[in-house]
Amino acid sequence: MSNPVAVKFERVLARKDVLALAFGAMIGWGWIVMTGSWIQSAGSLGAITAFVVGGIAILLVGLTYAELASAMPQVGGEHVYSYRSLGHFPSFLCTWSIVLGYISVVSFEAVALPTVVEHLFPNYSVGHLWTVAGWEVEATWVAVGVVGSLVMMWINYLGIRMAALVQKVVTLLILVVGIMFITGAMFTGDSATMDPLFSVENGVVGGIMMVMIMVPFMFVGFDVIPQAAEEINLPFREIGRVLMLSVLMAVFWYALIIFGTSMMLTPAALAQSSLAVPDAMQAVFNAPWAGKLMVFAGIAGIITSWNAFYIGGSRAIYALAHSGMLPAFLAKLHPKYKTPVNAILMIGVLSSIAPFFGRPALVWLVDAGGLGIVIAYFFVALSFLALRRKEPNLDRPFKVPAGMLVGSIALIASLGMITLYMPGSPAALLPVEWVVFAGWMLLGLGMYAWSRKRYGVAYSDAAMRRELEQ
Repeated sequence: MSNPVAVKFERVLARKDVLALAFGAMIGWGWIVMTGSWIQSAGSLGAITAFVVGGIAILLVGLTYAELASAMPQVGGEHVYSYRSLGHFPSFLCTWSIVLGYISVVSFEAVALPTVVEHLFPNYSVGHLWTVAGWEVEATWVAVGVVGSLVMMWINYLGIRMAALVQKVVTLLILVVGIMFITGAMFTGDSATMDPLFSVENGVVGGIMMVMIMVPFMFVGFDVIPQAAEEINLPFREIGRVLMLSVLMAVFWYALIIFGTSMMLTPAALAQSSLAVPDAMQAVFNAPWAGKLMVFAGIAGIITSWNAFYIGGSRAIYALAHSGMLPAFLAKLHPKYKTPVNAILMIGVLSSIAPFFGRPALVWLVDAGGLGIVIAYFFVALSFLALRRKEPNLDRPFKVPAGMLVGSIALIASLGMITLYMPGSPAALLPVEWVVFAGWMLLGLGMYAWSRKRYGVAYSDAAMRRELEQ
């Protein structure tokens, strides 16, 4: 097979671009939709605890990413680290799992957009199509999700500069509205409304675990930085620092949003609310416009997350195809825009299917995608430890202190997060979610088997060597 890459990525992303990319990815629409259910499941302090504990686990995994990303700043991130340390098939499993996480987020946003539009324009859904899990799927509802997905696909098709500009502007809007909400809640809220601090119905541990299963999905996004490493114009050490800063910012964001919402809404109000954070924002300013402003911030979050995961997912697919683990046409770069066009088109097609399953797909995508994400985190932590042993003299511009200890804890934390999804856990995947996960893995394994037979492992080795030499 001839080398499918005729052009190269451009290093154009500055520090602010990278920070907006990762932080914007982690604060999508989920906090608008799910904050109320988190508080109801675990209690106010229980939900905050779940995000802090889960955030610490993600920070440890993030440290392994930071070291590896600064040492091997090649497109594909996890793919490069796991290939160098673990080999061909583990690298495919790792990267295909994270691609499931990315595409599940992109598809999630395609379902979230028509959901939020419903709050701005009630009863706009017309044209009954069918019923999924008791939810009526309407034609106009589906159309909004599909059009949104195609618009985001077009933005990413036009290049990383356009995508980065959109990301910075929209992330700034979210931050401004979030600061208004949190500061307002601190001055006007009542700590008495935070009761119960922990769930009575689910128990302290059970409630926290029910929220923690969603933490990997909510925090996925910092790993977009390694995916786009060949488009980042920063010293390699700074890549690791920006990655860690983005994770810390996201931990504080989620904890403060939960805190502010629980300060403003009583348990009874939470039970009646379909979008708790906008209702809490309306309570802060005692005005309907405030709630609508928060809904617009939620739409902004949809855009930042959608945009970032088009970038991350398309680069991961490109990396797999470039190394001969997926069909070569997915490794095509646009000669003008320097984007992996066929990978972007693949994501656009897959995510445009999600709205046809209606709102129940939101939860299915969160849980199935979350399992893919934590599997990838496990492989990255394992790669980190393996490279510390195999290549102790590898140049590591961002070197983690007590690396073997941090890597071991990250590995154990990743395993712990994986067990949350397994049968027997209070938050185990539903049968339909296992179908989504298994279907995705079977699709990938089929393409992998075909590509391995077509190109061979020797081609992959040569492609990876070329990347490292550049």
